[in-house]
Amino acid sequence: MKTLEDNLGYSFNNKKLLENALAHSSYANEVRGGISSNERLEFLGDSVLSLIVSSYIYENYKKMPEGELTRLRSSLVCEKTLCKFSRALSVGDFLLLGKGERKTGGAERDSILADAFEAILAAVFLDGGIENARKLVMRFVLPELESYDIKADFKDYKTLLQEIIQRNPEESVTYILTDETGPDHNKQFTVEVRLNSNTIGAGTGKSKKEAEEMAAKQALSLMGESV
Repeated sequence: MKTLEDNLGYSFNNKKLLENALAHSSYANEVRGGISSNERLEFLGDSVLSLIVSSYIYENYKKMPEGELTRLRSSLVCEKTLCKFSRALSVGDFLLLGKGERKTGGAERDSILADAFEAILAAVFLDGGIENARKLVMRFVLPELESYDIKADFKDYKTLLQEIIQRNPEESVTYILTDETGPDHNKQFTVEVRLNSNTIGAGTGKSKKEAEEMAAKQALSLMGESV
C-alpha cells in the first residue's frame, strides 16, 4: 500500500479507506463479511470527479458554450481516460480481486481500472478533503487538456448542427434515408438532412448513422462552419 500511496502522492490517515477502494466486488463476495466492495466509493468518486472537472473547465474555458463543455467533460471522465489514469498509477498491481476475476485478467480490465480510480478518488476525498482530491485529479487532467482539440476529438457533426439550428427555435432538422444499395454484408446508405423542408446536405455511409453524420458534415461545411 505504501508504494501505491507514493504513486498517488498522498498518504492516508485511514488506510482502510484505501483498502476498501481497491476491493472489487468479486473479492468482497469471496471474503464475505471481511470487507465491503468499492462500489459505494465508486459512486461517490464519480460525483467528486465530475465536480472537480466541471468547475475547472467552467472557470478556465469561459468562451466555450454549454454543449462543448459537456463534451469536453465527457472526454475527461470517460472509461478510456480513467483507466489510463489508473494504469499510470499502477493501480492494477494493488487491486483486490476474486480468484476467478484475477485469472481472467481483471487487473487489466478497463472497466475495473476506471471504477477503481473513482473509488480511490472518493477515498482521498473522505480522508483528506476536496483539495487533496483536486490535486490528484488535476495532476492527470491538465496534461489531457493540453492536448485536447474539440473538433479533432469529437466528430459529432449531428450535435454541432443541432446546436446551431436550435438558435432559431422555429426551425427543425430531419434526416431522410433516400437510398440503400448493395448486399446485406456491404450496404451503402444515402441520407439527406433537411432544414424544415429544404435539403441542406447529403451523405453516404456503411450505416444510417454514418450517412447522417456525413450529411450533417456537408451541411455544416455549406454553412461556412469549419469541419
